[in-house]
Amino acid sequence: MTRQVVLDTETTGLNAKLGDRIIEIGCIEILDRRISERVFHSYLNPEREVELGATRVHGLTREDLLAKPKFPEVAKAFLDFVA
Repeated sequence: MTRQVVLDTETTGLNAKLGDRIIEIGCIEILDRRISERVFHSYLNPEREVELGATRVHGLTREDLLAKPKFPEVAKAFLDFVA
């Protein structure tokens, strides 16, 4: 059985060197070229501002994300999903 994981992210901006971070991770699993029922999704608190240009793309602001988990809190679940 061939397994693929399709991954999509949203970020605070486009420059990781300036500290931009992932704020949303979404994944779906594909088995033998068919979408399975397994999905992973999480919003993340980036602990920084979201650039206005990024907010215009995805609609998320820092205020929207304040109560969301930080990446270390979801990292194991994410890695388990993609493993």
